[in-house]
Amino acid sequence: MDQEVRFAACVWRSVQVRKGCNGDETIACLHLEKRLACDTVSLMEQTQEVRHRRLEVARRAFREFYAQCFWSYREDAEITEADIPWIIRELRHYGGAKGYQAVAEICR
Repeated sequence: MDQEVRFAACVWRSVQVRKGCNGDETIACLHLEKRLACDTVSLMEQTQEVRHRRLEVARRAFREFYAQCFWSYREDAEITEADIPWIIRELRHYGGAKGYQAVAEICR
């Protein structure tokens, strides 16, 4: 199941259980809140990992394709997340088939 869908389902179930929390439902309510918190942290960690991976791949592509695509930029330029769109654009325009492969890896 997709994480966002699962996240939404947990929120919905938690709200439904809270309407009548008593006895066993209170335990279920607490369990869902704990699971919801775990899913949120897990989703945030995965998002950070994806962003970090994309940035590392973009930096590697900048170094690898410097002479072919980025020769007009400083060779020691600090690549940040804000630079990823123009790196993708330059790779698509000047990188040939290998440039497109690098873009596909960045966009995964």
